[in-house]
Amino acid sequence: MDATAGVAGDMLLAALVDAGAPLAMVLTAVNAVAPEPIEIVSAQVRRGGLRATKVDVRPVPQEQAHRGWREIQALLEHADLSVQVRDRAQSVFLRLAEAEARVHGIPASDVQFHEAGSWDSIADVVGVCAALDCLGVTSMSCSAVALGSGRVRVAHGELPLPTPAVLELSPGWRVLCGGEGELATPTGMALLTALSGESCDLPAMSVHRVGVGAGTRDVPGRPNVVRVVLGDRADLPAEPDGSQVMSVLETNVDDMDPRLWPTVLASLLEAGAADAWLVPVVMKKGRPAHTLAVLTPVGNRDALRGLIFELTSTIGVREVAVSRVALGRTWVPVLVTGDRVRIKVAHRGGEVVHATPEFDDVAEIAAARSIPVRQVLEEAIAAAQREGLVPGSRVPGT
Repeated sequence: MDATAGVAGDMLLAALVDAGAPLAMVLTAVNAVAPEPIEIVSAQVRRGGLRATKVDVRPVPQEQAHRGWREIQALLEHADLSVQVRDRAQSVFLRLAEAEARVHGIPASDVQFHEAGSWDSIADVVGVCAALDCLGVTSMSCSAVALGSGRVRVAHGELPLPTPAVLELSPGWRVLCGGEGELATPTGMALLTALSGESCDLPAMSVHRVGVGAGTRDVPGRPNVVRVVLGDRADLPAEPDGSQVMSVLETNVDDMDPRLWPTVLASLLEAGAADAWLVPVVMKKGRPAHTLAVLTPVGNRDALRGLIFELTSTIGVREVAVSRVALGRTWVPVLVTGDRVRIKVAHRGGEVVHATPEFDDVAEIAAARSIPVRQVLEEAIAAAQREGLVPGSRVPGT
C-alpha cells in the first residue's frame, strides 16, 4: 500500500477494486452487515493528471447514529461473512476503538464511533477486508503515511491535524506531513495499521497487478490517490504451515522498581507488540532481575526497541528472528443468564481448536451481580458448549 499521498477507507477500497477485486463480491459482504441494501458504484476519474478509480456508497442510509465498538462487533459477528473477512474487520475496529479510548481516557468498550461508525465507513472497512480476501492477499505492508496538517471540523468540534485518533494509531509506523488538510482519516489509518505486517518501502517482489484509488479532492500538482501493488514477496517465501517471520526483542533489567512492569508491558502491547512478557532471572553477583521479552512483527521492531529504552532502565536490547504459526481467531457472543459474553474461538481449517470466554466480560458480569467470578466463568463455558463451540466443531459462519 502506497499511502504517501494520504489514506482513507474509500481510497483503499477503490485501489483494491482497481486492482481486480470483484465489486459484486465486495458488495455482497457489505450488504451482509448493513441493515438495508447498499449500493457501491465505481467510476474512472483523474487526480493530479493520473487515472484512478473512485468508489462511492449509495445511498448512505439516513440513520447515522453513533455506534459503539460492541455494537459494531455484534453486527460483524452475526453477519454472513467468511471467517477471514470477519476477523480482519474486527481487528480494524478493535484497533480504532483502542485508539479512541486512549484519546478520550475511557475503556474501549465505552467508545462511541462518530464518522467511523457511519454506514459508509463500515462499508469501507468490510469492503476492504472482503476485497483482500477476493484477491487472495495473505500479507500486507505499507509505505510511510502522509497525515496532513492544519485543522478540521468533526463531531467533537475543531481539531488540529493530524486528528488525535490518527496520531494514536501512528506509533510504530512511519509518517510524514505530506501537505495541507486532512490526508489520513482514522478509518484509513486503522485499516493500514491493523492489516499491515510492516511499514517499509516497496519490498522486493514479483509484481502482478497495480491498483490506483482516488480520494474525493483533486489537488493540483499532487495526485490524491492510494496505490496498491499486488505480487509475490521475494523475501517472504510462502510457508506451507502458515508460519510468519517475527522478531523477539530481549533485555535483562536488575535496577528498576518492579511496580513499573505492568505499565511497561501494557505500553508495549498498545504500541503494536504481538506479545510481551517477563521472566525472573538471577544475574551476576546473585542479583534478582527480570528478562523482558517482546514479540513483534519485523516492521515494528525499531519503534518497540526505542520504547523499551524509553520505558526501562536498560542500556542494551538484543534481537533474535523467530518463526510463529498462529491459529485464526474470531469472537462469538453467548448469553449467560441475560448477559453477553464473548467467546474467543481459535480455529484451524474452519474447525474449532479452543473456545475460551473473554475474562474481562466475565469479571464485569460478576462484579455487576456481586457473585464469584468462578461461577460466571463456569456458566460461560457451559453456554459456549451448548452453542456447539467445542474442539472439532465447525466455526460458525464457515
